[in-house]
Amino acid sequence: MNTILAVGLGGGIGALMRHFLNGAVGNWLGSGFPWGIMVINILGSLIMGVLIGFFGLVTEIPQHWKIFLTTGILGGFTTFSTFSLDSVMLIERGQYVQAVLYIGGSVIVSLAALALGLWGMRLWPV
Repeated sequence: MNTILAVGLGGGIGALMRHFLNGAVGNWLGSGFPWGIMVINILGSLIMGVLIGFFGLVTEIPQHWKIFLTTGILGGFTTFSTFSLDSVMLIERGQYVQAVLYIGGSVIVSLAALALGLWGMRLWPV
């Protein structure tokens, strides 16, 4: 399996999983709070940790399977899992300033960027 196919196929599977789990959690807990996406982000981060730990123990796993599971399935399921991995890797390497900048910048600047885009589109003449 080549890398592009691994990412594309895994991404499609992950996106479908996100869609169905988000709906199921929303039906179960209600739609007044984004419970589904929160559960997905936490679950995806947990699974990313398990996979990365497993890959460190079992070294004979082909690279395309690692990419299929992480960049593909988990990337389609939630990009938060990769953000979480990058954050923890910076902390584990003792790069605390970079970790704070990455975490704070990613969250705050992403929220601000979304708000800016939304504001800009609300000003757009229809």
